[in-house]
Formats: sequence, C-alpha cells, structure tokens
Amino acid sequence: MTDTEIFAALQTIPTSHLSDNLDRMQGIAGLNRYHGSKKLVGRALTVKVRPGDNLLIYKALTLGRPGDVLVVDGHGETSNALVGELIMLYAIQRGFHGFVIDGAIRDCAAFAEAGFPCHARALNHKGPYKLGPGQINVPVNLCGQVVQPGDWVVGDEDGVVTFAPASAEQLIAKALATADKERGIKAEISNGQVYQKWLFDTLEKQHLA
Repeated sequence: MTDTEIFAALQTIPTSHLSDNLDRMQGIAGLNRYHGSKKLVGRALTVKVRPGDNLLIYKALTLGRPGDVLVVDGHGETSNALVGELIMLYAIQRGFHGFVIDGAIRDCAAFAEAGFPCHARALNHKGPYKLGPGQINVPVNLCGQVVQPGDWVVGDEDGVVTFAPASAEQLIAKALATADKERGIKAEISNGQVYQKWLFDTLEKQHLA
C-alpha cells in the first residue's frame, strides 16, 4: 500500500480497532482532545523538549512536511503551555495534520474553531520559555508509549495510537476484519434474544454460562 492508500484507510478505522490488533499493549493514554471531532492521521515528526520550553518546536515546524503530525515529548509537565494559536496557524500553513503533546497547550478555543487536531495533557494560560535544549526526530516517550520518527499516528475521541510504517498494511487488514466481526455481533444483538453466541462463548470459556 502507498502512503496515500494507508492514509485513506486509517481515516475510516477507529483507534479501538487498531489498539485491539496491537495486543492492547500500545497507544497513548492520558491526553485530552481539544479540537472537536476531526480524525488525526499522519506521520510523526518527533520533538523532545525541556519541560516548559518550546524552542525546538519552533525549529521542527520549519522542517515539517505536509502530512506530518508534531509529536512532542514535554515530559508530562503542564506548568507552561508548549503551543498555542500562533504555532497552530503556522502549522496549518505548513501542512501539518495535527499535534500530539505530552504537555500543556493554550488558546484552546482557537483549536476548536479551526478544527485542527490536537491531543494534549492539559491547558495552561502561561506561555513557554524559548531557551532550549531539545532534540528533533529522535525516539520520544509520551505517557509511556515510545514513538519513533515517521511512525503512523492516529487519533480520535478514544485516544491516540502509533505504530511503525512496516506494520501498517497488516494492521489495517486486521482492523478491517475486526470491524466486520463487530458488524456481525451488532446484527446478532439486534435480534433481541438473551442468548448471544458472541457473549455466551466468552462466558463458557470461564465456566460461567
């Protein structure tokens, strides 16, 4: 599959289906969504910053390519916002698809109005320092999940999942199979019967049926 095909497929797949097929062991949990309902899909441009400092975010924005998602390891520190409206507007101009930030943001109304995908840990009106140091395109850790430069990033109302490009095609196939299976279960639920094969199979395995 080409990146264009992968991008199109991921637009239709919920993060829960991706997570289920990553053994429920991967993904970024603990961030909030600040932009409304738009799906986040793109490739990770990673940044590691000193807590409360966004100098290297400035640099990363100049290096990004259309379709990138800015993934920022801010060490979970929320005492200073790392991005706000101005950085968001520049990112839109540069073709970024969104932000995932283990830290704080501000100007949340601007993110909601623009519908620009942004998942972050918290809000804080206090602005950042711009002194450095930091690193760009290195492995980063967000809420316990390691993200590599170039990983696929998918975010929705349930959270954010990341995975290596090499696994994308197989993961998409498995996630689509999960969606087919769940459609069958939904159809069975709609019959209104107490006995549901999908449910009783699970209970029987635990000797509870």
